[in-house]
Amino acid sequence: MQGNKLYVGNLSYSVTDEQLKELFSKYGQVKSANVIGNKGFGFVEMSDPAEAEKAKEGLDGSDFEGRNLKVDEARPQRERTNSNYRRY
Repeated sequence: MQGNKLYVGNLSYSVTDEQLKELFSKYGQVKSANVIGNKGFGFVEMSDPAEAEKAKEGLDGSDFEGRNLKVDEARPQRERTNSNYRRY
């Protein structure tokens, strides 16, 4: 794994940033944990790529709050385009 930021999908809508941080802290130091409001996913940043890899291996597919987590390395954010803008 190259980066230390993880995508966490299939979260229960009731999960908080603090719960996510606590879950991932079993695998190393969590720099940040952010649940994206009522979307069912979030991002966790670990202190180094080795810890991120351990967390991914340990938590991907595991049950958390009644849901099977999907954990993967986060991809870089895509540049957003204005979908209402049309070129003629």
